[in-house]
Amino acid sequence: MTTLPLPLVLADGLPPEWQQVLRPGEKLQDRSGAPRVLPSSFLRVDSWNHALATDLTPHFKVWELIGVDVRETLLARSFPRYVPCALLLLSAALELFRLEVGTYVHVAANGGYRSPAHALSRHASRHCWGTAANIYRVGDTYLDSREEIGKYADIARRVVPGVWIRPYGQEDGQADDHLHIDIGYTLFEPVDGQDRAEPPEAG
Repeated sequence: MTTLPLPLVLADGLPPEWQQVLRPGEKLQDRSGAPRVLPSSFLRVDSWNHALATDLTPHFKVWELIGVDVRETLLARSFPRYVPCALLLLSAALELFRLEVGTYVHVAANGGYRSPAHALSRHASRHCWGTAANIYRVGDTYLDSREEIGKYADIARRVVPGVWIRPYGQEDGQADDHLHIDIGYTLFEPVDGQDRAEPPEAG
């Protein structure tokens, strides 16, 4: 049986109001106009205390990747809250980065998961998949210069397989005050319970 840190909720188990916000299985267009399918498997976070207490990895707790402000829709700022299962994969990628830098890694508000209804979700942002993080500080170092962002971007590329780094700059699609790392449009559907598939017959 798969060990999950939070209860698994599939799309048809979401309350109706949450289905309207999360739009499971629907498509959003990315910056190039390509359709991307939104997640359909979620983890339920019952309270802020639950988020504070629940480990995703040895160095990351749930709260660090779900912090949002008033730009998030009201329902997605309440509890229980539902976040894509791929948040587990993001936390694993961040753990590799954290182990390499050897100090605290700080994710910005609105810099982890945000819903498709968030004011910043103008297109198929990987934040809506729970697979992107905006890191604004590593230890005591603020990532607000080309040199610091480039330094930690190189580390992320070296230790996180398949990671994508947003280019440095001030134009749309770039970042100059944080390190944006993500693992793409990843859909993760954990096996919840025993795999009951019948074994293939011998030929």
